[in-house]
Amino acid sequence: MIITIDGPAGSGKSTTARAVATRLSYVYLDTGAMYRAVALAFVEADADPTADAASRVLDDLRVDVFYTGDTMGVRLNGRDVTDQIRTQAVGTMASQISTLQAVREKMVAEQRRLGTHHVETHGGVVLDGRDTGTVVFPEADVKIFMDADPWERARRRKKEQEAEGRSVSLEAVHKEIVARDAQDRTRDIAPLRKAEDAVVLDTTARTIEEQVDFVVAQVEDARRPDANGT
Repeated sequence: MIITIDGPAGSGKSTTARAVATRLSYVYLDTGAMYRAVALAFVEADADPTADAASRVLDDLRVDVFYTGDTMGVRLNGRDVTDQIRTQAVGTMASQISTLQAVREKMVAEQRRLGTHHVETHGGVVLDGRDTGTVVFPEADVKIFMDADPWERARRRKKEQEAEGRSVSLEAVHKEIVARDAQDRTRDIAPLRKAEDAVVLDTTARTIEEQVDFVVAQVEDARRPDANGT
């Protein structure tokens, strides 16, 4: 079974996707981490987020994922970069290079390969991102689109950044969230949008446990014989 969870930054999709995968004994695939690994390659090469630079950076680039228990890690050309991809500089670059056609084509192909592999070997995969249900796996068995009030998402992101030792104002984080939303929803390639057959989950006032229960309930509905008209 393939489960996709899409949504804007701070909606809670990554935390929920990980927990859903654990609950169902499926594999979690963090597509955002894969884009961040590519972004790290751009940063380390001191390359601009352009199509010309992408042709050079992607030429010898290999992104792999690995698992330690239920935790997914990322390798860039064989090197564990799980921690390095979480910096602010890499995050900023990731949002820029994710709009490049060459980058998206490479990552979508890899995500499809990995997702299909995990379904075959573990029975199911849970992906989260911004286009997993519209582009990567439009045929997914369960599609969730998570969203939340921008101010609530800003509060969550501020808490995460403070836990990392960064001091930021709520207003600054909110401005960043709104700008990222606009960029993701209006980009020409694979914009952030709800798949027509996706179920909306507003997480503004929901706990993580409630979010996980909601998604698992959708999976259980999809598993019922009559869900496919049989």
